Amino acid sequence: MMMRLLFAATVAGMFLLPPVAGAAAPIEGLWKTESGENAAFYACDGGAMCIKVTTGLHAGKVLSSDLRDAGDGVYAGSLFNPEDERTYSGRATLNGDGTLKLKGCALKIFCKSQTWTRVD
Repeated sequence: MMMRLLFAATVAGMFLLPPVAGAAAPIEGLWKTESGENAAFYACDGGAMCIKVTTGLHAGKVLSSDLRDAGDGVYAGSLFNPEDERTYSGRATLNGDGTLKLKGCALKIFCKSQTWTRVD
């Protein structure tokens, strides 16, 4: 009888506890672009990372909605360039100095990159 009560109390207590949030990805947060705008990295559907511009001329534009963790601080997916309104295959790489390098390529040979800095 005592075991049943203990089990019931344990199970009931599990439903009363708030869910434990998963650890944030190291890339999550606010970053300053080379053009001086801010862009937010955040978790989105299906375990992907999204990027949205939060300030400046392109505020509200989503730059990516499918970046996936490829390991070693690299996230791969597509990157939208609001300057030319085109989407490229891309990578976002966290550097050891706290910066973030974004690289977008067309046909894997025509590439451009930017380095962003974290906003505190």
